[in-house]
Amino acid sequence: MTGGPSVSVVIPCYRYGRYLRDCVRSVLEQDGVEVRVLVIDDASPDGSAGVARALAAEDDRVEARVHDRNRGHIATYNEGLLDWAEGRYSVLLSADDLLAPGALRRATDVLEAHPEVGFVYGHSRYWVETDPLPAPRVEPTGTTIWPGGEWLRIVCGLGHSVVTSPEVVVRTSVQQRIGGYLPELPHTADVEMWMRFAVDSDVAYIKGVDQAYYRIHGAQMTVERVHLVDLRQRKAAFDALFAARGARIPGARRLAARADKRLSKEALWGACRAYERRRMETTPVDDLLEFARATYPGAHRLPEYWGLHWRRRVGPGLTPYLQPLMLSAVHRRIRKTLWWRRWAREGV
Repeated sequence: MTGGPSVSVVIPCYRYGRYLRDCVRSVLEQDGVEVRVLVIDDASPDGSAGVARALAAEDDRVEARVHDRNRGHIATYNEGLLDWAEGRYSVLLSADDLLAPGALRRATDVLEAHPEVGFVYGHSRYWVETDPLPAPRVEPTGTTIWPGGEWLRIVCGLGHSVVTSPEVVVRTSVQQRIGGYLPELPHTADVEMWMRFAVDSDVAYIKGVDQAYYRIHGAQMTVERVHLVDLRQRKAAFDALFAARGARIPGARRLAARADKRLSKEALWGACRAYERRRMETTPVDDLLEFARATYPGAHRLPEYWGLHWRRRVGPGLTPYLQPLMLSAVHRRIRKTLWWRRWAREGV
């Protein structure tokens, strides 16, 4: 269907040729918008290039580019978003994901009505590919619009991004003004970029609907050390944001400390869980503790720190059985700390 705002959809592809046709179809079947699609095959060895070229031959709204050598995902993303996209709005959609019916119309309606919003997102439905595709929710129950600074404060308090990525529609002019994904953050560039958007513009969320499907596929063999790697990479994303744009962010030091505190708490809690689940062989407890201390100077005052202290004294053998007692000890320390602060403040 023709008519409506123009949307440029970039679909990077590496070894996902088997998913590519369904992904492109989910874009071309969007109503109420004018879509153009760029499939960029990053030198896949699985025949993805042939699928991309076939799709381009079948529909003149689709263009295919094939790299002669692998350039990596960050360069591929930026090629599409910064060098090619010319629609009023843009989407980056992985070749293994899908847009939900009506997603682009719902998002562009919000962006058209609120020019101060830089990007809009909604719920991304996680879907295990061996299961039938679940029916999407398509009737919005409302829209939340945050001032960019408020959204940034929320994200710093969480210590991670609330955006998956396939459910996002951005204003192309804002994307091209603030730049694309940072190559120095290969695993958390999206976290930094959404926060960068929030420094420049407001953020909107469509409630009650599924905007995209995030496909879960393949067997993954992981160990607990992955958590530490993820923490370090998220820390790098927050540090990059505040280093480059701190002067433009009201209360930047406070927000940076807020993010550091949350990451420290998460690291400490990850170490605590290793004792509860008896996963000492696969969890780098000492490294998590060191990360927590290095990230947040007040780590030793956090309840998770004292929770870890008691677990280390008891040991992994007894921790699962004595957990209620340890929690009580931590709670007593929290109450004592709060009492002392209240006494100092009120001068009792």
